Amino acid sequence: MTLPALPEESFQRVLCVVAHPDDMEYGTSAAVARWTARGIEVGYLLLTRGEAGMPTPPEETARLRVAEQRAACAAVGVKHLTVLGHPDGVLVYGLDLRRDICREIRRFKPDVVLGTGYDIETPYGFDQADHRAAGLATLDAVRDAGNRWVFPEQVDEEGLEPHSARWYIVPGMAGSATHGVEVTGEPLLRGIASLEAHAAYLAALPGHPAPADFIPTFTAMSGKAMGVEHAVLFRAHDLQAPPGFSAEATQD
Repeated sequence: MTLPALPEESFQRVLCVVAHPDDMEYGTSAAVARWTARGIEVGYLLLTRGEAGMPTPPEETARLRVAEQRAACAAVGVKHLTVLGHPDGVLVYGLDLRRDICREIRRFKPDVVLGTGYDIETPYGFDQADHRAAGLATLDAVRDAGNRWVFPEQVDEEGLEPHSARWYIVPGMAGSATHGVEVTGEPLLRGIASLEAHAAYLAALPGHPAPADFIPTFTAMSGKAMGVEHAVLFRAHDLQAPPGFSAEATQD
């Protein structure tokens, strides 16, 4: 049985929440390229500036990595980029992080919030601590944003309104994913270009393969789950579905 396509007709705005510059670019940005080409507005929220990711001094690294992230956004049509100043490498799950993500959800008003996984162990090894903190805080902030009495100062003092996204999605793999996004052709090429935009960062990683050498391999593996040439897979949760209904059963 092939995975269904994520129902793009059900959303117009997507907010992607990640810990670092480059986190979106390891395949997921190819799906973003498809969405923006179809007129879907996509925003990125980076929780850190990535200052601990290179051997250069932190402030220099932060400026470089944020500049490379802007170029990566341009490659896939993302015009809305917000970068916060939480400390890279020691991102802390808690109310401060939830509050900042909640604020951006209320401000951007997405139909879809794309987060990251929060499992300790992944098929690629133990996940990095910042990724786990970001994933769990995003999951909680999605619910926070819809509750007028959680972080009420954002409503009373900042003029923001509660907002409830319909979809919460995280990147998935065959066997655990519920939906896919076909990225064959131009979206894949633009996704590769978005990771190539992080040239200085990648050059600082010993032995890192060229994006064009490995991203198509991963998207081709994912494509088999959809019956297409290249795809990006997600675990999708329809937060507005009646209780007891699966994401697969709520396609519109």
